[in-house]
Amino acid sequence: MSQDQKTVAKRNYTLPIAIMFALFFMIAFVTGYQNPLGEVIKEMTGGNVVLSQLGTLANFIAYAFMGYPAGKLLEAKGYRFTALLAVTVGFIGVFITYLSGLLPVDQTTAVIIYLIGAFVAGFSMCMLNTVVNPMLNSLGRDQKQGNQLVQFGGTCNSLGATLAPVIVCGLIGGAASTISSANPVFYMAMGIFAVAFIVIFFSKLPESPDLGKKKAGEQPRVADALKYPHLVWGLVAIFCYVGIEVGIANWTLQYLTGSAEAISANNPGIGTDPKVVATTIAGTIVGMYWLFMLIGRLCGGIIGGNVSSRAMLIATSVGAIILTVVGINIGNDYLPFIGFDSSTLSFGTFNVPTSAILFVCCGLCTSVMWGAIFNLAVEGLGKYTAIASGLFMAMVCGGGILPALQGLIAKTSVLSSFWLIAGLTAYLLLYALVLSKPRKA
Repeated sequence: MSQDQKTVAKRNYTLPIAIMFALFFMIAFVTGYQNPLGEVIKEMTGGNVVLSQLGTLANFIAYAFMGYPAGKLLEAKGYRFTALLAVTVGFIGVFITYLSGLLPVDQTTAVIIYLIGAFVAGFSMCMLNTVVNPMLNSLGRDQKQGNQLVQFGGTCNSLGATLAPVIVCGLIGGAASTISSANPVFYMAMGIFAVAFIVIFFSKLPESPDLGKKKAGEQPRVADALKYPHLVWGLVAIFCYVGIEVGIANWTLQYLTGSAEAISANNPGIGTDPKVVATTIAGTIVGMYWLFMLIGRLCGGIIGGNVSSRAMLIATSVGAIILTVVGINIGNDYLPFIGFDSSTLSFGTFNVPTSAILFVCCGLCTSVMWGAIFNLAVEGLGKYTAIASGLFMAMVCGGGILPALQGLIAKTSVLSSFWLIAGLTAYLLLYALVLSKPRKA
């Protein structure tokens, strides 16, 4: 056991660990509420489905600007400083979003303010993603407990993604034209960020033992890392993957809310306003997508020691392609499907289009793709692995760009837009089969 680990073992980090779990939750929650708030933006822009993706685009495009700098900031200033800056920026981003529904301005200005808030929040999410994994690992008494804490953190992340559409859609169901209807969500987010700042500020957290020890001339260069073709193709794969993950959730929700009359007719007794019924059910069903991702991650963790990353990516890519293609072509039949009723805080069943059920089940496949792609892309990189991590965070911007591109197709048919998802997943299959083989140019 190293001296740093012995020091950690002598201290009680229960509260900081709890805050890191809360931040894992907030990363997914703040990212996830952009999806249901897209329904508000659609109403504010005259029903434009393309513009409904602007919040997600603004949130994720921030990664393209902050991904690599976040890694350099962490390397130069350490976990504590980066975490404090991240939660501060996160608070500011959520507050700006809150102001967009509070200020007495016209709808166009309100949308612009909202997008600024989403963009600023994206900077925070990027920095938090860069810091929470290594920080939790440092808070463990040893390597095994550090890895265990990271896995629990990932579970909190999935929980936040599961609850975001359920809670926000439940809040805005009857007032989908006002951002202020989601104010309780903003209060909760700002409160957690504020508490996190206070706790981290007054906590003595362990830092990386290599902080500040490397000389400028010893730093690996990005250009050298990019000489590895399997890393380059892996960066493209992660760009596609995040677009797939977010696109499925966003456009399944849009597909369901766009079928309000049919969904209301197939779910008698839930409510009288078709729009409210469809929005509430859509939020709960999309929440199940993120819950399936949580289940998939747990299963992936159990079998990960016996199944290679390549085999896992091949199997899940094939599964996602089948589910997506069948979902596009299966028709408009309705089947009962489990969902969470936010009004009674209980699970129940709703009659849902079969295609939406198949899209949601893709969560079992997408759940393990990030880890599999990352493992394949950094194989054999050695000292360039840290650079690869920063570049991966920059490519998360695909989660904003590709769903917006999907929106252009959705103007003709939302179901047809899922052909983009199928095509992107086909690239992941190609990467697993051919492009991920380690080699240096």
